[in-house]
Amino acid sequence: MPSAISVVTLLTDFGDRDWFAASMKGVILGINNQVRVVDISHAVTPHAVEEAAFLLNACYHYFPDGTVHVVVVDPGVGSSRRRLLVTTSRYFFVAPDNGVLSRIFENERGVEVRQIENRQFYLDAEGATFDGRDVFAPSAAWLTRGQTSGAYGRLISDYCVLPIPKPAVRDGALHGRVAHIDRFGNVITDVTPGDLQAWREGQDAGGREGLTLTLGGVTIDNLKTHYAQGAPDTPATLVNGNGYLEVFLKEASAAKHLGVAVGAPVEIRRAERKTS
Repeated sequence: MPSAISVVTLLTDFGDRDWFAASMKGVILGINNQVRVVDISHAVTPHAVEEAAFLLNACYHYFPDGTVHVVVVDPGVGSSRRRLLVTTSRYFFVAPDNGVLSRIFENERGVEVRQIENRQFYLDAEGATFDGRDVFAPSAAWLTRGQTSGAYGRLISDYCVLPIPKPAVRDGALHGRVAHIDRFGNVITDVTPGDLQAWREGQDAGGREGLTLTLGGVTIDNLKTHYAQGAPDTPATLVNGNGYLEVFLKEASAAKHLGVAVGAPVEIRRAERKTS
């Protein structure tokens, strides 16, 4: 991992109405005014740990090696839940031990997990409600000053991992779920082209025909390659830029049209043969 660390990212549910995100940036810059602070998002649904895990996974790997990713979606702040420093072969992650780094543990190599215990890296504070400012921000900033991960605390192996379900085959169909809904109302599933290929290979020769996707009681059989091919009143599917099967409407909200939310079931089957 490069020794010169110059980027810190922030992902929180703090919004932009209050002083919370700005306070974290102030702490970081007060320790290292040369660091570049990049906002991933501060619009995570309050307390939505799995949503934050999805957003982080969608973009963290586009940052340069050595980036410190700070995630603060922390409904357990002030409790006995631990504070983590995770080091991988490419990055650092600073976050509460509540499963928000579950996808990192699954996808990254050379993972080392430590509990942040050394109060040298804490700010003095009257209350215990703002670990984002008082623990996570200074811990991240000191990493950019060359502090070693071993100085933060002991190695642990019993960190929290969310039970995120995977697409599975049942009764000849591929079953997934809605993993995220973006601000355009596009419905992003957890199904990838790899899942589809593995499912097709487990079918008979008919599995090479088209497919249908059922979501919110609506069956969709029109696969597109880009949004402009869609219609404003007929849901369609495509594989999005992050490699997930997505349901969309052209310039409209598919989520509202279908009345679905995160976690809604998705079922994919072979298209029935059309007879003349």
